[in-house]
Amino acid sequence: MIKITKFGGSSVASAEQFKKVKAIIESDESRRFVVISAAGKRNSKDNKITDLLYLCQAHVTYHVDYLPLFNLIAERFLEIKRDLGLTTPIEDDLEDMRVRLPEMSVDEIVSRGEFLTSKLMADFLGFPFVDAKDIVAMNFDGTFNFEETSARLIKVLEKCDRFVMPGFYGSLPDGAVRVMSRGGSDISGSILARCINADIYENWTDVSGFLMADPRIVKNPRNIESITFSELRELSYMGASVLHEDAVFPLRERNIPIHVLNTNRPNDPGTIVQDNIAPDPNGPMVTGIAGKKDFIAIEISKKNMSNRVGFVRQVLSVLEQYGVSVEHIPSGIDSFSVVVNKSDVKQNIYEIIARIKELMQPDIIRLTDPFALIATVGRNMNSRPGTSGRLFAALGKAGVNIRMIAQGSAELNIIVGVSNKDFNTAIACLYETFSEEMDEAKARVNQ
Repeated sequence: MIKITKFGGSSVASAEQFKKVKAIIESDESRRFVVISAAGKRNSKDNKITDLLYLCQAHVTYHVDYLPLFNLIAERFLEIKRDLGLTTPIEDDLEDMRVRLPEMSVDEIVSRGEFLTSKLMADFLGFPFVDAKDIVAMNFDGTFNFEETSARLIKVLEKCDRFVMPGFYGSLPDGAVRVMSRGGSDISGSILARCINADIYENWTDVSGFLMADPRIVKNPRNIESITFSELRELSYMGASVLHEDAVFPLRERNIPIHVLNTNRPNDPGTIVQDNIAPDPNGPMVTGIAGKKDFIAIEISKKNMSNRVGFVRQVLSVLEQYGVSVEHIPSGIDSFSVVVNKSDVKQNIYEIIARIKELMQPDIIRLTDPFALIATVGRNMNSRPGTSGRLFAALGKAGVNIRMIAQGSAELNIIVGVSNKDFNTAIACLYETFSEEMDEAKARVNQ
């Protein structure tokens, strides 16, 4: 078995965290390929190395003395080296960076967090170090070249059967370093898992997998033991983010499972993410509940609208001209609403409304107050009658008014719109309702 193990910033923030990583790697011989993020926060008042590197680059850009900040960054790495008694000459890399900093690209500067952290980890584990720029091939538009990456990997694997690789960056065809979006180390791990055809991709972080609801709203929510890629996509889009959502795509077509685990509690079961999970008639009706605030709807009405071909398309084309993404389109016979994120239109919402009036001449066009969207997601909902009834009854009992309802044809989720002020109440009551349903299902199985 081959496992790709990726450790997030909190897992490598200090020498003590390095020791936890080493214990995890040494506990399983199949953990031979390790992807490392830049050192993260050691405590709530600390700074992530990547944030400091971005700030250091800003100092260079605006001709502010960057040496005090650089020395602070360097000391983080030197402290880990001293505490662990490592021998890798990290001082040489730091000196090279200090001298070249004014000439380095933004991408190369911020990639040094992963680069230096990984060098220290490779020394501590006794594994070879492989630079991500020599492995992860990226096109000039930022997309990944999986064929070239696989070819590079084959050459590396001819020389070594294990290694440590930095996450978050790769190289362009001209050899220049190119970083990914924040959280990109998750993507690096998934690319490596795909190209090496791993059996599983382990993503080690500071939480024990995905939770059924936000712990800031629900006290001690249940852990999600297994979840499909589709369910994960739905929940992540609504803000339940543990794993970078782009990390899913390289693995999904090959159905390589992702196991999200906690470095600080390695014996916790975590969450398995995979594409094919056998239907379970006794399984939970709902997998998870997540939501986001501050959406608005443009409500449009016009007599005989249903007979006017292209009416909705023309409205959407106006939004497209302003670069606005549409979340949902609830509709009636002679009316429909376009739901958008408030932040996407805050600069030009009245221009958009004026343009729609000019083109479409609707009878009524109205802008709603901001509201929240809450997604109740579950792969078993489409085969279990009564899900919607329980959901609406729970919200009604809690005194929450439903302002919008949307459900996709796959019946994977039910989305409701509620007032921002009712957001926490709605999440909590839905969790309580479907958590009770899970207990009822378990009781039936045990009878």
